Amino acid sequence: MLFDPPLVRATLVQRYKRFLFDALLDDGTPVTGFCPNTGSMRGLTTPGSPIWMSVHDSPTRKYRHMLEMVEADGTLVGINAAFANRIAEEALVAGLVPDLRGYGSLRREQRYGARSRVDFLLSGSGRPDCYIEVKNVHFMRAPGLAEFPDTVTTRGARHLEELGDMAEAGHRAVMLYVVQRQDCDRLRLCSDLDPRYAAAFRRAAARGVEAHVLRCRVTPQEIVATDLIAMDEAGLPAL
Repeated sequence: MLFDPPLVRATLVQRYKRFLFDALLDDGTPVTGFCPNTGSMRGLTTPGSPIWMSVHDSPTRKYRHMLEMVEADGTLVGINAAFANRIAEEALVAGLVPDLRGYGSLRREQRYGARSRVDFLLSGSGRPDCYIEVKNVHFMRAPGLAEFPDTVTTRGARHLEELGDMAEAGHRAVMLYVVQRQDCDRLRLCSDLDPRYAAAFRRAAARGVEAHVLRCRVTPQEIVATDLIAMDEAGLPAL
């Protein structure tokens, strides 16, 4: 996923109200912009951090600047949660996840479960339909270890239950985690921050839900999935 036009560098002053941030451009000009991530963004809101922003001149936008990435722990971290699906789709089309190759059709935002839409539905080639939910990841506390979620996600736990229903109905069901940083080589679920999500994952896995983790290369020019990393299930609650 390329950034066109290129991103603009700045320094973070503060992030507030979940969806707003203040920054200083390199020439000292102050700007207020939109933050496309309503999560806690733990570890990524330190004042003085280098950031990169996209600039939009549409008259319908209240803020011209949008936060796209933050430098933390010596690496660039993509924070735009909406990009996770775009990155995942590019990776699926490129065949970066071997277990998900060979389907004839990829459809976005398909209804499933009680009241949800699955991010992607793969079908065709005489194989069971494959329901894929995508989750954005950027949290890290220990070197090399990405973690999800960074706050309680009731909606995420519900998605796991609905994927389990799909698996038990004879379909394939996949949770695809997209880590928008390159300095991690495994992903662990945060059972301390959201024990209900961790328990839901354990139940879903027992019902046949698969999990894959994509790692990304993040630069001011692009964010692109590069490879798969391991899922670390240490510390998950027992069934």
